Amino acid sequence: MADPLPLPVGILRLPRGPDISGSRGFSCDSRWDSRCRNSQDFPGASPEELQSARAALRERFLRLLGLARGRPARFCLWSGILLEAEFGASDRESAAFQVDSLRTPLGIQGSALLRGSDVLAFSFPL
Repeated sequence: MADPLPLPVGILRLPRGPDISGSRGFSCDSRWDSRCRNSQDFPGASPEELQSARAALRERFLRLLGLARGRPARFCLWSGILLEAEFGASDRESAAFQVDSLRTPLGIQGSALLRGSDVLAFSFPL
């Protein structure tokens, strides 16, 4: 008699980000690296406080991305168009959103990359 199949175990996986080949549409050149990141923007805070706040915000952002993958999302574009799609991934500065099953006024696109500069707001319906 054959051995029973093992029970599947849930695994938390963060969305895949940019890869070296650029096949997912993300740019390998990041705007983030060229920005000046110093504490002069927040004169009342110590560098340790700033780093702690950045780490907490980064953790929340990554948890959001981890929970959002595969969930339905609504995107409102600057042009006034409302789109619905299944959220796939985002690059680290939200310059691009990878989505699946994008429903547009012209039809359904299997997979698409939305520019962050075109997106006014996005939400995840409960």
